[in-house]
Amino acid sequence: MSKRLLLLIAVLASLSACTLGTDYRRPEAPVPVQWSEGKGTDAASLPELRVLLPEPRLQALIDLALAQNRDLRIATARVAEARALYGVQRADRLPNFDLSAGRAAAYTPRDLSLSGAAGMAQRYDIGVNLLSFELDFWGRVRNLNQAALANYLATEEAQRAFRLSLIADVANAYFGEREADERLAIARASVASRSETAQLTDQRRRLGVASDLDFLQASGALEAARADVANLERVRAAAADLLYQLVGVVPESLPPGRALANQGVVFDFPVGLPAEVLLRRPDVLAAEQRLIAAHANIAAARAAFLPRINLIGSVGTASRALSGLFEAGQGVWSFQPLLRLPLFDAGRNEAGLDLAQARREIAVADYEKTIQQAFREVNDLLSARSQLALQLAAQESGENLQSQRLRLIDARYRAGVSSYLEVLDAQRELYSVQQNVVQTRRTLLATAAQLYKALGGDQAALATR
Repeated sequence: MSKRLLLLIAVLASLSACTLGTDYRRPEAPVPVQWSEGKGTDAASLPELRVLLPEPRLQALIDLALAQNRDLRIATARVAEARALYGVQRADRLPNFDLSAGRAAAYTPRDLSLSGAAGMAQRYDIGVNLLSFELDFWGRVRNLNQAALANYLATEEAQRAFRLSLIADVANAYFGEREADERLAIARASVASRSETAQLTDQRRRLGVASDLDFLQASGALEAARADVANLERVRAAAADLLYQLVGVVPESLPPGRALANQGVVFDFPVGLPAEVLLRRPDVLAAEQRLIAAHANIAAARAAFLPRINLIGSVGTASRALSGLFEAGQGVWSFQPLLRLPLFDAGRNEAGLDLAQARREIAVADYEKTIQQAFREVNDLLSARSQLALQLAAQESGENLQSQRLRLIDARYRAGVSSYLEVLDAQRELYSVQQNVVQTRRTLLATAAQLYKALGGDQAALATR
């Protein structure tokens, strides 16, 4: 009989392949088929992280951040949490059995006994029990399992998206620290130059060649440069603190850093078509998995209106005495199918279906919004990449011209031909353009790191280290 029972359970379980859900179809991407800045290619090849950002110190900082960043640890733990929840839900698709053994004893007093004599009855049981198992005729359990799997995959993709963001943020913070260092060096050089000029102006004033106004202007320019140094030292400290917060530890024994102009960052690499690029981004994949989960939940909500069949059973042996448990003829079994059909639930199932449908609409809008944001991000960065390169080239040319101008005016001033006002103006122009060159160079480098993130990164960087 036990074999027939197990065979019946297997047959009924095989019938539970029906589902009320419809096949999932990915919504059309609400974005243009081409980037506005140039054209995408079908044969795009995003360089690996160590090729795109080859600076050894930066690579060491990224490795430390991927190992030590606390927010990344939280994201990784959430993946484990979602995987465990999926495992719990997946267990409902298969029958669950347990093994039980027990002794039941009861004493009946004389006045309650049918025989008129007091007595004690006892029973020993041991058997395998089929816990409550739902025959999934309408796909309710299967769709709940599909939703749990999609939520797990969405969490995994979200963790991958966070890894990409962390890589880009560390690179951006490192370039910010390098920028602060270089701007501080320019400011300190300006202090030294203006201090020398102020001393020279003071000597010329003593000789009657320069006026008191020239000396006051030189002294004022020197104090302004000192104030700028103090401000940039504060900026530099804040940039270092931000970098160390992202890394998670204060790094020690790292390779020396390079100047921004010597980073060796790869800027010119082909970019694929929007449909190819956007659908490999982890944040887009996460949004799609959330949409798949919402789609599956609708099918599960529809199945809640239909009958449910639960199976409960057991097979084993029983005896009044422990020694007789395994004797011939002591086998016992029970089988209890239970049919439940909702009659009145005060609109609970209808509200559950409405809720699932509303959440699917939210998930569709969120998916489309994520794609649109991704398109805008890549499009803006592609435009910035080319325009910043042109801007930097023009600023570097302007820096060379201002350097030549300052040398000529300084020579004329020392010869008594030009006024100090011309020197001061040339110093200010050169200082301003030098600071702008460093800022633009840093922005261009950060654009490369952000573009790497926006294009979805490479598999080596997304893999767990």
